[in-house]
Amino acid sequence: MIYSFKSYIPVVDETSFVHPLAAVTGNVIIGKDCYIGPGAAIRGDWGQIILENGVNVQENCTIHMFPGKSIVLKESAHIGHGAIIHGANIGRNVLVGMNSVIMDDAEIGDESIIGAMTFVKAESKIPERSLVAGNPGKIIKKVSDEMIAWKTKGTQLYQQLPAHCHETLKEVEPLREVPENLRTQEESYKTLRDTFKK
Repeated sequence: MIYSFKSYIPVVDETSFVHPLAAVTGNVIIGKDCYIGPGAAIRGDWGQIILENGVNVQENCTIHMFPGKSIVLKESAHIGHGAIIHGANIGRNVLVGMNSVIMDDAEIGDESIIGAMTFVKAESKIPERSLVAGNPGKIIKKVSDEMIAWKTKGTQLYQQLPAHCHETLKEVEPLREVPENLRTQEESYKTLRDTFKK
């Protein structure tokens, strides 16, 4: 669902995919190869929201701000299921974990990882390549090359997803029985622990 607001009409690059059950409103600019999942709400009613190329905003995320603020989610930012970004700027190739909350005027440095269910206070300045976890969020350590490689690979899957959605996603009636020849999806990505365990 794409909505104009006070004459602002969202701009969505044709290579990106906004799920029909997401809501994108007003002054929102979505770059190339972005994925917006069902239930996501991106509200550019009170300020501008820019999603640079390759950003994904997964299911049930909220992106909004106080009046007069504008925010940017930089290239390859990865916003996990259920996260809230309220008036914060997210750096390049950042991972925001599931159900995290990033508050107003926070700045998340490039290639940082925000752990699941982390609360980042308003006006926090998180340096690049920081691993942040907890409530309130605290910097645990620097993000290693292995961690950012794992994150980058996961984001690349989401950058391929818009094309797959454009090609194959369609509304259907459900089957009433499990087909005998039902195949399982291939394993294309592992947890961080499984990726680097010896």
